Amino acid sequence: MQQAERSYTVALLAIARPTFDVPLAQSVADTVLAQLEQASCTVIGARNRLLMDREAAETALAALQKSTFDVVILLQASFADSSMAVQLAEALRPAGAPFLLWAVPDERTGGRLRLNSLCGINLAGHALHLRGIPYEYLLLDAAAPEAIAAVQRLGRVGQARRQLHNARIGLVGEHPAGFDTCAYVPNHLAELFGVEVVPIALAATLQQAATVAVDPRQRFIAQVGEYCHNLAELDQNALAGTASVYAALRQLTTTEQLSGVAVRCWPEFFTELGCAACGAMSVLNEEQCPASCEADVNGTVTSLLLQALSQTPTFITDLVSIDRESDTGVLWHCGLAPVSMADPVAEILGTVHSNRKLPLLFEFPLKPGRVTIARLHRTTVDPQCAIRDSYQLVIGGGEMVRAPKSFSGSSGVLRFDQPATTVFDRIMRHGLEHHFNITYGDYRTELRTFAALVGVSVLELT
Repeated sequence: MQQAERSYTVALLAIARPTFDVPLAQSVADTVLAQLEQASCTVIGARNRLLMDREAAETALAALQKSTFDVVILLQASFADSSMAVQLAEALRPAGAPFLLWAVPDERTGGRLRLNSLCGINLAGHALHLRGIPYEYLLLDAAAPEAIAAVQRLGRVGQARRQLHNARIGLVGEHPAGFDTCAYVPNHLAELFGVEVVPIALAATLQQAATVAVDPRQRFIAQVGEYCHNLAELDQNALAGTASVYAALRQLTTTEQLSGVAVRCWPEFFTELGCAACGAMSVLNEEQCPASCEADVNGTVTSLLLQALSQTPTFITDLVSIDRESDTGVLWHCGLAPVSMADPVAEILGTVHSNRKLPLLFEFPLKPGRVTIARLHRTTVDPQCAIRDSYQLVIGGGEMVRAPKSFSGSSGVLRFDQPATTVFDRIMRHGLEHHFNITYGDYRTELRTFAALVGVSVLELT
């Protein structure tokens, strides 16, 4: 289920030309402003004041210099050439917000072409495209409800980009040998998204977990005991160990101001602390501090992106099964799924790692509902390749169906939007990573806009 719509800050810039119907153009701008404010948007910039020359545009830009905003609307209140659109877009591009070119249709009266707004965004779109400035467009009446929905979609994208730009990801240890899928390039992430990776010594984290006091451990056990009622059946020393891991990781996120973590979850947590990190990471995921196993930094970046769009927890998974007969796949991981993804008709159980036989992990089938799939895919290790050519954003979707748990741990049966065998063929032929990220809801349009905004190509998985 989609979350209640949040508020956005919109920079509204209405462009017009005095040789067209200025009173009608002003009415268009007034209506758009009223619509945005009725939708709880904070509107800044020129608002409904018509910009008709370079000087007016400069004044509007000066008012936006120290502002932050989620989306820029270049409203073509009437025809104008592309000069002001280019002037505004080039000045505001460094802010990172998506651009929306909005034209309103003219009524076919047989008389004067009063606005010629459509032709205006055609000119503007061509000029922005030549300069490599991405944009979305609308051709809708000023009062059209669909227009506000489009602005809100772009607002989600703008907020997501700003959240990633301020993100710090803690990398605890290094990815296991042979897991090239979890490798990352720090300067690439910084240039593409503004994400900073903070390396954290695994040994120091293990030591910190080993010295966690009794009270934080007990608080964790009491917290998870509210939804997981079989904790008493598990090894209590190992359970306390997972509680200590959570406390140590949560303290790291506070002291290092981390937005998420990528953790080398095996083998050291098992061999050195005698417990699984999975349960601790599940709680972090539920608290919307994305935690990826196997030190998958790009996986954590993808989770942060999905979480920023959906405002709900995310889950990093393996695709472990394709069934031709039912046309479904199974997304699974050991036990780090956020518990809000559990099917409400199923029991949430505490369990042991299927291979290491130590707790704490959470076992449940995923709830039914629409999900979005994404993955930041690294396409090459060639250091000479242009950074944006080295990445794709994989985007897909499907319907999680109600089914008994397929395997121990956290898993869900997914009916993709394309045949399951076709999806798996694309994964193999494109050499995609073994981790995919999901969130509930449909955010594929926002992901495509985000990809265009940062300048990476899209690979459609479904």
